[in-house]
Amino acid sequence: MLRRTLLQLLAGAGVALDGQFLGAVDNLRRKMDDTLVSATVSPTMLDQWEETTLGYGQQYQATPSLRMLCDVLLDFSEVRRMCDKRQPVELQERLCRIAAQLSGLSGLIMINLGDHRLARSFFRTARTAADETGDRALRAWVTVRESLVPMYYGDPREALHLARKAQDLAGRSPGVAAAMAPAVEARALGLLALRGRSDAAPSARRALVRGRSVFDQLSKTETGDLAFGFTDRQMAFYEGDTFTNLGDHKHGDEVLSHALTLYSPTDWVDMTLVRLDRASCQLHAGQPEGALRAAQDAIQELPDEHRSDILVHRARQVGAAVNAKVGEIPALKDFYEALSAPSVQSPTKESPAVPQSEQV
Repeated sequence: MLRRTLLQLLAGAGVALDGQFLGAVDNLRRKMDDTLVSATVSPTMLDQWEETTLGYGQQYQATPSLRMLCDVLLDFSEVRRMCDKRQPVELQERLCRIAAQLSGLSGLIMINLGDHRLARSFFRTARTAADETGDRALRAWVTVRESLVPMYYGDPREALHLARKAQDLAGRSPGVAAAMAPAVEARALGLLALRGRSDAAPSARRALVRGRSVFDQLSKTETGDLAFGFTDRQMAFYEGDTFTNLGDHKHGDEVLSHALTLYSPTDWVDMTLVRLDRASCQLHAGQPEGALRAAQDAIQELPDEHRSDILVHRARQVGAAVNAKVGEIPALKDFYEALSAPSVQSPTKESPAVPQSEQV
């Protein structure tokens, strides 16, 4: 393929940069990788994979979920290929750590895309890889992230169980999972309180205090990453969500309003979830039509490529809550129709393209 292309260029013929040619180029690169890592993985190569993985944590919410999934899984397949050959212990552990992080990140993306079955499968793979490292903090991170699957698509009791399991794995040392797990526990308890569990409310408030206490001990590195860390805006979001579900809508709206000021305009997923929580606050305050308008605006102002299943699913939950509280009001029909309508996002607010230097 390469020789033929070169001869065509020398002859002055036009050559299309098509998939067949690019496949041949990549195949050559892969063969060189196979040669270089046939005995061992280069530490330099591992450094590059670790940097790439951390970079995904920074791009996680700014990049459309499907595009992000493709990038992550392409790297995941490369890491799997390197794991196929047994490496020295210290290098094998680093490979397994990268595999656990990429698999866990894939699980998070599948939550956003609405495929909770595949999300659970990726988290199961992440747990297996994390177990190979012997790192309890990594295992706790995988577990607490997995708890978001039942939080959004299942039973909050299971989310509560996984959050508490993550706390056990995290132990007493301050860390990402040690701070996030009590906050997830509080959210799960808030949902149970909303369903009538009488003992859930005080337990949720105590869990928030525990989570905030650990969060205040985290380093800037740990609070600077939306995927592999736990940020101040995420902590505020979880607190506001809990207060809202506990019926303290005034306090909840104040905290959620503060959370919105902390998010970047391109943190589409969490920022929209915060706006939908604020819509729930309006419902609790006795403004069902205002709640529907706020939820509708939150979804319609999303660029189409960022309108992931988790956000539409959460908006429909707001509609269902309105229906349960005040019945079939006329605004509900318009609301559900609007959720299926194209985005009204202006072109100037489209999500930014990922720079070429950051692409795989």
